[in-house]
Amino acid sequence: MDLQFEGQRFIVCGASSGFGEAIARQMLKEGANVVLVARRGNLLRENFGHYEDQTDIIEGSILYDDTLKKIEKSVQKKPFHGIVLNAGGPPTGTPLKTDLADWDAAWQLVMRWKIDLTLRLAPLLVEKKYGRILFIESQSVKQPLPALTLSNSFRAGVVGFAKSLALEIAENGVTVNVLAPGSHETPAIERVIKNNSSLKGISYDKAKEEMVENIPVKRMGKAEEFASLAAWLLSPHSGYVTGQTISHDGGSIKGIFG
Repeated sequence: MDLQFEGQRFIVCGASSGFGEAIARQMLKEGANVVLVARRGNLLRENFGHYEDQTDIIEGSILYDDTLKKIEKSVQKKPFHGIVLNAGGPPTGTPLKTDLADWDAAWQLVMRWKIDLTLRLAPLLVEKKYGRILFIESQSVKQPLPALTLSNSFRAGVVGFAKSLALEIAENGVTVNVLAPGSHETPAIERVIKNNSSLKGISYDKAKEEMVENIPVKRMGKAEEFASLAAWLLSPHSGYVTGQTISHDGGSIKGIFG
């Protein structure tokens, strides 16, 4: 399928590894231009140097206002057509093992910057009567994960924001969706496996084996598979899909609307 990315430009946050890298790579292969955003600029240059004509690099943390201003400036210089809001998750912990400092930090990491950047950029898409906004969250928004209290809480808040925004701007040709990945072979999964290993008092390999056994398809997902779905949601083909939270989890969510 031709995703019709020719001449389109997107912002991809967290593009140096994991889902962000896979999404950026998929979109570049399909002919899109991509503004790559990440703290590790060296990795961006290493991973995407051969796409120099299609990429711009913004090196910096999305938690800092300076980085958000650079993103804002980049879309004012050249037209853009969508944004992928993606970043790592907060530390593990059950509710009673957290304190308010943990909650304040998680708010900044998981939710605040996404709202801030969206409020800066969404009006520009609305003005043009076209755009795609995609949040990368977690399956925990549909089925909370053990000892991931901070992630469970704030990612659900992001979904509420995304759904509200989708309803507000749908008539302007701008879609807003959420992808909710389950267990994938990315660096981020190591944190979850280590946490399960510690909680259960078992080895890392045993914890990983148990995780895979609990996935109906009996394997973890691949970042490339996830990126294919993300790319379609960012393409012109997805114009009738908005306000949705779509799982990519090998069947892990037990609910009937998983």
